[in-house]
Amino acid sequence: MEKFETPVLKKRSRVFWMVFVVNLVLPNLISAQENAAAAPPPAKEKVTFKAYWHNGFTFESSDKNFELKFGGRIQTDWAFFSQPSEFDTLFGAIDNGVEFRRARFFNKGTVYKNLNYKIQFDFASGSAVFKDVYIGISDIPGIGNIRVGHFKEPLRLEVLTSSKYMTFMERAPSVAFVPERNVGIMIFNHAFHERFTWAGGVFLRSDKFGNDKVANDELNLTARFTFAPLYDKTKNQALHLGFAISHREPDNNEFQIKSKPEAYLAPTYVNTGTLENTDHLNIFQWEAAVVAGPFSAQGEYLLSREDALNAETQRQDKFSFSGFYGYASYFLTGESRKYKASSGSFGRVSPKKNFGPDGGYGAWEIGVRYSRIDLNDLSVSGGILSEWTVGLNWYLNPVSRVMLNYVNADLKDTGTTNLFETRFQIDF
Repeated sequence: MEKFETPVLKKRSRVFWMVFVVNLVLPNLISAQENAAAAPPPAKEKVTFKAYWHNGFTFESSDKNFELKFGGRIQTDWAFFSQPSEFDTLFGAIDNGVEFRRARFFNKGTVYKNLNYKIQFDFASGSAVFKDVYIGISDIPGIGNIRVGHFKEPLRLEVLTSSKYMTFMERAPSVAFVPERNVGIMIFNHAFHERFTWAGGVFLRSDKFGNDKVANDELNLTARFTFAPLYDKTKNQALHLGFAISHREPDNNEFQIKSKPEAYLAPTYVNTGTLENTDHLNIFQWEAAVVAGPFSAQGEYLLSREDALNAETQRQDKFSFSGFYGYASYFLTGESRKYKASSGSFGRVSPKKNFGPDGGYGAWEIGVRYSRIDLNDLSVSGGILSEWTVGLNWYLNPVSRVMLNYVNADLKDTGTTNLFETRFQIDF
């Protein structure tokens, strides 16, 4: 029998199947969308950290965006003095002594690739003292790097080289011309394959740090430029030239330079006294260094010019004080001082073979330095101090050394003091 469907029945049949499909498929589509919305986004690669030792304990992330380093240094000094009786009358009797010259702990690192920081305290005085405490941003287009906080002003090669890496136990007396660290903001960078560096900043002098939120009225503008016309890392060769200038407006219009000989336990031998009514002063500094394999030489000259109102004559007195040093060193075991071109300073020395059970002798370095500081000018008789220093350094490994220094300090028209010092150092 032939099937027969009216148009109405056909329409109802299509409607039936459409409803059937909608009821069958739509709930599944809705469920799938809900599940997709509830599902978490695709998991990113997990960032992990590895810990390792490289002259200090370091954590580093797998994506290289984070690096945290922890370390410190201990420097224990012993000093023995022999000064003439005239010095006992002028400066008081001097005793042999021992001290912790530095006892520091620090944490520094990089977070999110271009933000860096450092926090370092010194406990040698028996309480925590701020040293480097700053925050920085690197790789800024057109600028380079910026740093804000408490850190070294860009002035003097011997100061910008860490005490961990200095050739002699103490810096030359001209270091006393201005403080090493201040609170400020600085921009800096290098160019031409690290052969040229520049840094400039604005600094405020504060006698206290930490919770003290008040800085003195002293304003300092400091800039430094260095150039390395010769720099060959593979051959351990470098020629370094540099110049720095600092304009300073002292707090309360008072200024003073005073210095010990090259021994921290010694008394102050030269002193300008307080120069009142000092409107401003300018520091000019020239520096040079050369490294040729195991041999190196280094020198600096500083000139300080002060404008001070003479209360008696009511005229501006222009004082000039100066200081310089020059030294040479040589590694008997063939190592070299490590020049850090990107900062225009010197870094860590690593012995060719560490001292230890494997029969190594470590690295042995000898050095000699001559320095002079002149604090006599016009009405000021601060004294002239000349010094010869002979040093012997034994690097047991990259993070420890023993230092021996003999200092002959001659205070003009007064007499000569002999100083013997030794230091036991470890840093990590």
